[in-house]
Amino acid sequence: MDFDLTPAERDFRDEVRTWLEEHLVGEFAGLRGRGGTGQEDIPVAQQIAWERELAGGGWLGIDFPSHLGGRECSLSEQVLFHQTYVEARAPGRLPNMGVTLLGPTLVAYGSPEQQQRFVPAILAADQFWCQGYSEPNAGSDLANVATKAVLDGDRWVITGQKIWTSLAQYSDWCFVVCRTDPDSVRHGGLSYLLVPMDQPGIEIRPIVQITGGTEFNEVFFDAAVTDADLVVGRPGQGWEVAMGTLAFERGASTLGQQTYFRQEFDGLLAEARAGGTAGDPVIRQELARTYAELEIMRYNNLRMLTAVDSGGVPGPEMSIGKLVWSNWHRSLGELMMRVRGAAALVAEGGEGEAGAAAAEAGEGEAGAAAAEAGEGGGEGYSLDSWQRTFLYSRAHTIYAGSNEIQRNIIGERVLGLPREPR
Repeated sequence: MDFDLTPAERDFRDEVRTWLEEHLVGEFAGLRGRGGTGQEDIPVAQQIAWERELAGGGWLGIDFPSHLGGRECSLSEQVLFHQTYVEARAPGRLPNMGVTLLGPTLVAYGSPEQQQRFVPAILAADQFWCQGYSEPNAGSDLANVATKAVLDGDRWVITGQKIWTSLAQYSDWCFVVCRTDPDSVRHGGLSYLLVPMDQPGIEIRPIVQITGGTEFNEVFFDAAVTDADLVVGRPGQGWEVAMGTLAFERGASTLGQQTYFRQEFDGLLAEARAGGTAGDPVIRQELARTYAELEIMRYNNLRMLTAVDSGGVPGPEMSIGKLVWSNWHRSLGELMMRVRGAAALVAEGGEGEAGAAAAEAGEGEAGAAAAEAGEGGGEGYSLDSWQRTFLYSRAHTIYAGSNEIQRNIIGERVLGLPREPR
């Protein structure tokens, strides 16, 4: 790998920096250094407004083809965008499933009609998507999906339940993995459907998380419908398409994630030095180990991206990165608590921002219950960013494929080891 930037790449990085400085003003000026996974300190409406600001600058579709509204940036430019974005302390991005997951999936698997219908709207931030994968009995074992869809004339009729659906309450559409062959089992007979959320057959119930937020939801489909031609790929090809979607989740943006992790680590190191805990030999050793692992993670992600720079769908080796970063960040949250000591157990008193946001988002009994619970479900208190990181990072090793699933993929599909006994 050549880490030296070409003149064109330096110009691109400067363009990104300049645009961010010019646009992180006015209503967006106070968002610097805020947001991010699990932080929930920026109202969703403001995050959506920032996504539309980015779309106006052409920054949502940097890796998409130009005929769909994208910029067709090279892989190195994509990496530079995500790194520069984080270095500028621009706000943590809304989990935009349309840009990061569905859009690339449609480019790889969708029909030209599906691409033209959905991708330009996604890149303009006019349309937001959620992901209908997990179910109460099909989490890490996604092949156990029970949600059913039956073709009835010119439409699919969908019945079932999805869970842990991020930002479903703000989404216009959902890409849903469901069983369309009633006689099928496991990976066979699944299809990947595009389903509008604003219809009578869909109910959304926010889930109050340990951090007090309501990013996740239960979604119930009771004879919900979508058009017959809104299946991505062929009916029955859903497993292949769904796995392709997960691979896109682990692309160039992971290098921006590593930059954010470095900022978190630098903040932790500064606090450890200021508070004197950096002098503790055990803490000092853990800080050194955490730094070394972060550097290894960064180089490994660069190596994996280099391996897939030939276009198409990333391969199963992307599971290596997911396994590594999720465990590293969970350990970082634990180290944050140890550096702070007993003070980490104390939260500030207050009404609870996430609880209030839940009331606004839920628009019903679930929202009211979340507001009553307050932040974190207690008597009403406010977590700081380190406490949120510690609590939220407990989920990293479960969502988007648990540690056990990632190790199976790496063993069987990357290393060629025998399949685990079924």
